[in-house]
Amino acid sequence: MVSIRLRLRLRQENPVTDRLRIAYTMDERHPPTINKPSEIMPLGDLFPTLSWPVATAIMGIFLAAGLVKGVVGLGLPTVAMALLALLMSPAQAAALLIVPSLATNLWQMCPIATLPAVMRRIGGMQVGICVGTLGGAWMLGAPAGAWATVSLGVALVAYALWGLSGASMRVSPRAERIWGPLVGVATGVVTAATGVFAVPAVPYLQSLGLPREALIQAMGVSFTVSTLALAAGLMVNASYDAASAGTSFWMLVPAMVGMALGQGLRKTMSPQVFRRVFLGSLLLLGAYLIGST
Repeated sequence: MVSIRLRLRLRQENPVTDRLRIAYTMDERHPPTINKPSEIMPLGDLFPTLSWPVATAIMGIFLAAGLVKGVVGLGLPTVAMALLALLMSPAQAAALLIVPSLATNLWQMCPIATLPAVMRRIGGMQVGICVGTLGGAWMLGAPAGAWATVSLGVALVAYALWGLSGASMRVSPRAERIWGPLVGVATGVVTAATGVFAVPAVPYLQSLGLPREALIQAMGVSFTVSTLALAAGLMVNASYDAASAGTSFWMLVPAMVGMALGQGLRKTMSPQVFRRVFLGSLLLLGAYLIGST
């Protein structure tokens, strides 16, 4: 009888032991879950883990992307995203192209003297791009996983088909106030989801009937705004930081070398033929990204 009372007293005076016993029993029935690491590794952590062949391939991608831009005047982000998606997540690829895209498109915005006239035509579109990109980043998160790869493939196929079809449309100056912001928002959402900001921005800018030099400048403005908005969206989702910017900065070297080579190549071959080859390659690559996911 004394033994039973002693046991009861020990149980009452040691609630911690009871809780530990209960916890142990619960752990046996429900083993603790292990938190999986984030799918998106920051660029500053990613690059030290890459082998030299892969790092060389990435620099070669930016060389090729710069070459395309030097010949046809656009396509650096599109080519870079399409090829980098074969090696890394779209979010990492998007973070990697920020500095090369920004630098080359700032150059394309010149001359400054004609910039105000261009901005009067496309200012509303740029506001829409910022709203769509930041809103898309907030709703969708950083572009990663199968859905991001498929979205990128769809964007590449749509862009390539539009360019190869030779289709054209014309937007009247009166309708620009309505269509500009709407196209900007759509471009921003596509940018947030895929890192590509040519769809539907480029077809819309081509529909404005701008002179050639003004069209090139308008594309430079639109791509610059899209690049900055993309960087902000990646920062919102913790996918872009100072280390990422530093890594992206080094990709500026092969991109600028590629642009110089492309400008020289433009004098020796037809830009139209090169553009068709470029669009055909994007079509095949986009289809591959869709089919392989």
